[in-house]
Order: sequence, then structure tokens, then C-alpha cells
Amino acid sequence: MAVAHIELGNDIPGIVGLLTYRPETARPLGELAEVLLRGDSTLSRGERELIAAYVSRRNECEYCSNSHAATAAAQLPGGAGLVGQVLADPGTAPVSAKLRALLDIADLIRVDGRLVSADIVAKARAAGATDLEIHDTVLIAAAFCMYNRYVDGLGTAVPDDPAQYAAGAQALVEYGYRAPG
Repeated sequence: MAVAHIELGNDIPGIVGLLTYRPETARPLGELAEVLLRGDSTLSRGERELIAAYVSRRNECEYCSNSHAATAAAQLPGGAGLVGQVLADPGTAPVSAKLRALLDIADLIRVDGRLVSADIVAKARAAGATDLEIHDTVLIAAAFCMYNRYVDGLGTAVPDDPAQYAAGAQALVEYGYRAPG
């Protein structure tokens, strides 16, 4: 594994090493992820994790993509196979028209929020998305652009072993994103 660009004082890979390094920022970042990915929503936790994984994959953030793909797979019917299909091509993956429309919005946000038009939002609504689901999709996508840049910008370590992501996913499913303390 690579060494981070700054001395973190720990060997923990990905964002967890960064959060451990700076607990003052870990708390609000963890709270945001907790609300977006696990809070009350008509989108399932797995669907929200899938949006996070998709944005991270499209941003080429290997750590976040792998960790959120594993967390989505642990919570969605169809597991890793479904997640892999969505990450490869959401247009042909066996997901609802609503989720496909929300992934389209997330991908536009990833590039430039101004690309989201009234027509794109109308398409999502026509597929059954509520205003809250559209809001949360935009915020998940925007937040994961920040998280991806945080992880990659400091050159954090990326595990090669898929078992590490699966173990992390189980911890996230069980305990969530709130920083201890």
C-alpha cells in the first residue's frame, strides 16, 4: 500500500486513517454520511450506498468506490452482482427507472451541478422520485465528490484485499458512520 502524502500517525487505509488523524473534522463528516446514507429516507440504505459507490467509481476514487460498493452489496438484494452491473452500466442494470434517473442526476452533479436541468429533474419525478429523494441524491453526490477528493488528495492507502472492504462494510452496516466519542 502507498503511504499518504502527509504523516497521519497511523497505518489505517482510506478515509478512516484521515478521520483518525483529525477527529475534529471526523465528527461532522461522519454525521453528514450518517444522515445521508443511513438516516430516514424512502430510498433504502443500499440504494444510497449505491449512489455513493457510483459517484466514487465515476470519480475514479478506488478506496471510496470499493468500500461503498461493498456496503451497498451487503444491503441490496442481488448483492455484489447487482452493484457490479450498476457500476459498469446503470443504463442496462436491473434497477428501477427511479434509481436509474437518480444515478443520472448523481453523475451530472459529479461533473458540474449546473448540468442538472429542470428536464432531468422532471424525468426523475416521472420515474417516481420525490423531491426529498432528488435532494438527497444531489447532496450524496456532492458530498462524495468532497470525500473522494479528500481521500485521493492526501494519497491515502488503498487496500488490495476485497475482504478488507467486506469487513468494513459489515461494520458500517452494523454501526454506521458516526465517529466514536
